Amino acid sequence: MPSFDVVSEVNMPEVRNAVDQANREISTRFDFKGSGAHIEQADTVVTLHASSEFQIDQMLDIMLGKFAKRGVDIACLDKGKVEAAGNKARQALTVRQGIDAEQARKIVKLIKDSKSKVQVSIQGEQVRVTGKKRDDLQEVIALLRQSKLDLPVQFTNFRD
Repeated sequence: MPSFDVVSEVNMPEVRNAVDQANREISTRFDFKGSGAHIEQADTVVTLHASSEFQIDQMLDIMLGKFAKRGVDIACLDKGKVEAAGNKARQALTVRQGIDAEQARKIVKLIKDSKSKVQVSIQGEQVRVTGKKRDDLQEVIALLRQSKLDLPVQFTNFRD
């Protein structure tokens, strides 16, 4: 039976490259000279360090631009609050990977409400959609692309 998986994955090497490019641009910009502004990445957490909230906003704009150029969907970022203390400010951004249980249930409900002739199952951090006809699966893919989900989704493992 034809099937495919709905996943939410981020290419982490591209995230690393985007952070490196943003750091290079920040180090060469005149308005950041001598401020000690930089971006750190530890696994799935990207932290912006600067001397003011205004600089954090500027760095965020630079970084989001680099993410867009590298093909990383910025909808996968969870932005934390800006923490300012004295002449230091920082903001943590978490890169979300995988579909959590709540989102998976939302996707399953969306597909079942569409009355498509497919079976849907949650398998860990992905959702498997199975149907008798390939056309039914393509309708589900079109439905998920049109829907407003909180995270970016990809369609992998398409079997005929």
